[in-house]
Amino acid sequence: MSARMRLTKIMAKAGSRSKLKPAAEQAAERTKWNIVRGDKVEVIGNHSEKGKQGVVLQVLRDLDRVIVEGVNLGTKHIKGDAERGIKARKVQRERSIPYSDVNLIDPVTLKPTRITRKYLEDGSKVRVAKKSGAIIPRPEILNYRKRPVSSRVTESDTVEEDVWEQTYFPAGSV
Repeated sequence: MSARMRLTKIMAKAGSRSKLKPAAEQAAERTKWNIVRGDKVEVIGNHSEKGKQGVVLQVLRDLDRVIVEGVNLGTKHIKGDAERGIKARKVQRERSIPYSDVNLIDPVTLKPTRITRKYLEDGSKVRVAKKSGAIIPRPEILNYRKRPVSSRVTESDTVEEDVWEQTYFPAGSV
């Protein structure tokens, strides 16, 4: 068998391995995400951390998972560097949990609940707890950007005078 044929076979196999798992495909198709960053949630289902509550730090939409503060902690080993005098250490950090294993906390009963979406009289869309009918407000943290917009002026930015300069003159005005 020639090298070209072997390479073709390897590439054909690699293509079949690179397909997304069914759960990841469903996550990509999902458009309604009821849990967002800053929500208070509780772990449910058949998970080792069942019953623990915490605040959502991050929603990994492409993986259909969430990271919850203080829940599902794992040890991360950080290598040391003897030349720079940095010692090796272990750090506890949150690992992701499947999106389906967490539920929002009902603000009235303080227990996990499923939610529906409804429209108020003024036309705004809200999340409503199924158990108590209470409105679950959007977290305040969503009003702030995760990464602030840079206010530094660099050489690639357009100068303010050039921005306000008129560049189009209608045919009859000149």
